[in-house]
Amino acid sequence: MAFNNAGQAYQPTPLAELTVKDFDEILTVNARGVFLAMKYEIEAMAETGGGAIVNMSSTAGLRGVKGVAGYVAGKHAILGLTKTAALEYARHNIRINAVAPGPILTGRLEALDDDTRREIAAHVPLARIGRTEEVAATVAWLLSNQASFLTGTTIPIDGGRPAGGA
Repeated sequence: MAFNNAGQAYQPTPLAELTVKDFDEILTVNARGVFLAMKYEIEAMAETGGGAIVNMSSTAGLRGVKGVAGYVAGKHAILGLTKTAALEYARHNIRINAVAPGPILTGRLEALDDDTRREIAAHVPLARIGRTEEVAATVAWLLSNQASFLTGTTIPIDGGRPAGGA
């Protein structure tokens, strides 16, 4: 079993103002990092009869987000890698899925003031910010035998935002 969580962002910057260096760095961490992890995990799992991999993406990998083109591109890339590898290695009994968290109360959101966090929560149908334990529980389930018939899928963990088109 493996869980791949690579993520790097930057201050919101319009695409035309984003430096090539920053774009390349973000893609290297987000997409290449997951690619390299899966490359060696799959090799080991194929030799030992199978396994399960979960890749961390983001709801930014499911849609566009203003000001973070590199981050969005990297998180979309993770979903493409997940689906492709799932198709290629299913016959080796290797399941590969992804999770796409929305706003989760991590250090970045904890650092915001209460009013800003309330504003973020107001855009979530469940009217709150998610907890890291909720992401961890979903990842653990995907890695378990309880999810043995799932591969190549992405589970949003975002309080229902895609249901409303947000």
